[in-house]
Amino acid sequence: MRITVIDDDPDVLDTVLRVLQSEGYEVSTAVNGNRGIRAVHDVIPDLILCDVTMPVIDGYGVFQAVKSDLKTNNIPFVFLTARGSRADQRKGMELGADDYLIKPFSTKELLSCVRTQINKHHSIADRYETTLRLVRKNIMYALPHELRTPLSQVVGYAGLLEMQTDPVDLAAVHQYGKNINRAGQRLQHLIENYLVYAQIEIIASSPDELAKLLNHVIRDTKPVITSTVEECAAKHNRAADVQVEAEAFSLQISENDLRKIIGELVDNAFKFSADGSRVCVKTQRTADAINIIVSDQGRGMSADQVGLLGAYMQFDRAFYEQQGVGLGFMIAKRLIELHGGKLTVESKLDNGTHITIIFPI
Repeated sequence: MRITVIDDDPDVLDTVLRVLQSEGYEVSTAVNGNRGIRAVHDVIPDLILCDVTMPVIDGYGVFQAVKSDLKTNNIPFVFLTARGSRADQRKGMELGADDYLIKPFSTKELLSCVRTQINKHHSIADRYETTLRLVRKNIMYALPHELRTPLSQVVGYAGLLEMQTDPVDLAAVHQYGKNINRAGQRLQHLIENYLVYAQIEIIASSPDELAKLLNHVIRDTKPVITSTVEECAAKHNRAADVQVEAEAFSLQISENDLRKIIGELVDNAFKFSADGSRVCVKTQRTADAINIIVSDQGRGMSADQVGLLGAYMQFDRAFYEQQGVGLGFMIAKRLIELHGGKLTVESKLDNGTHITIIFPI
């Protein structure tokens, strides 16, 4: 395990170095923030211990440099702070530090902190690796199917049109054209979602782009939500199944982003529920939040499946024909998070799904 220690006090560096090396850790040290940032990038450690008060670049500057780089932003970061510096502790926690050690600390306190952070980091890494394996598996099996199915329909019906010899059979020609158009729209939506998802991840990593994303306000969301739901219902030929209970309120979000969020979640509600069953969209205003709720009476999901919801994730494809690879849900979730909100999912097998979007006021 590699640990980088950054502190301008040579005595602290020497003590921490000896203690950690005696426990078998591979330790790199730096006597100031500049060297510390370089050391982190050179080594890519499993943990960073960093003093708060240093000349030129202090611990907060090191933290921001580490967290702004995709190669290092997942490394656990512990601040070393002088006893009684509550302001340092509070600021470190607000920035997102994983922990802090108060100087002077004992060998037991140091090792306990190090072991806790490394174990937590490995636990998270293991969870991500498990999820990544499942994502790879879903990409391998689901994505080719998703691309092949609409493309095969386009090619197949185009071939039937080419073979059509009866000039008066306009009904058949019309139906072939309609099927080609439907398959093309499905393929177009899939490709657009890949591009949107990539764009969202780029925005999330750029403070300037994120600021632009948040620089929008809808004065009245009711017509936006209502029209989006109605358009989605019409696309699925289920106008009679939908119920909208929307209030008028303002929201800091662009109309395009809100339409994308609502559209993807409502689209899923229709996909995974039977014709004739109710899909409901309603809004609620509480003292500190605006909630948008999308619920259906479809087949639902198990608790494990809810926990694995994410890009490219689908379930029970062998038993159910599903359109989409779960990317629409992930796009909606990421957009909600980028706007400071959160999304919760309640679902039971054979008992529907209840999704709540929460935007804090």
